[in-house]
Amino acid sequence: MRVITGSARGRKLEQLVGEDVRPTTDRVKEAVFSIIQFDIEGRRFLDLFAGSGQMGIEALSRGARESVFVDNRRESVEIVKRNLKSTKLEENAKVVQMDSISFLNVNKEKFDFLFLDPPYGTGLLQAALGRAETVMNKGGMIICESPQTEELPESLSEFVKYREYRYGKIKITTYCHGDYAE
Repeated sequence: MRVITGSARGRKLEQLVGEDVRPTTDRVKEAVFSIIQFDIEGRRFLDLFAGSGQMGIEALSRGARESVFVDNRRESVEIVKRNLKSTKLEENAKVVQMDSISFLNVNKEKFDFLFLDPPYGTGLLQAALGRAETVMNKGGMIICESPQTEELPESLSEFVKYREYRYGKIKITTYCHGDYAE
C-alpha cells in the first residue's frame, strides 16, 4: 500500500494485519480521489474508522489543509502516527483514539470531506450516516465505501445521495448537500 500522488507520492504505508482488516484497495482509493481531485486542496478531511490512515494521508498528500483520523483501536492509531511521520505529513494531522460514533456525537468541528469505511456487516455505516451531517460543511461531501449489496439511504436529511460507483464487490456512494446535488 502506497501514497498514489502528491507530496508523499510513492511512500509505502504500514497497515494492520489480520482477518478482520480490509484496507481500501488502490483501485478504489484512486477512484475516490478522482471524484474529489479538484476540490481537495485547502479543505478539511475526516477519515473515520481510519485503520492505517491511508485515505486521510492521501488527502494531505494532495493538498488538504488538515486531516483528522479517528479509530478506536490503539494499534490503528499507532500505525496512523507512524505513517504520518514517514510521509512527513504529521503537521496538518490530528489523530484521535475514540469510538467513531462517539466522535460524531461530541465533535464540534466541521469538515469538507468525510470518508466512511467501517467494518462491513456491523451496522456502523448506518449509525455513522445518521450522525454524519453534524460534522459537515454545507458544500462538503460524504463518501462511503460498502459492499455492493448494501442498501444505503437516498438522503440524510439535508445531504442526498449524489452518485454511486461500483468496483467489483465494492460500492462507493457519495452524498452532497441538496443544493449541490440539484
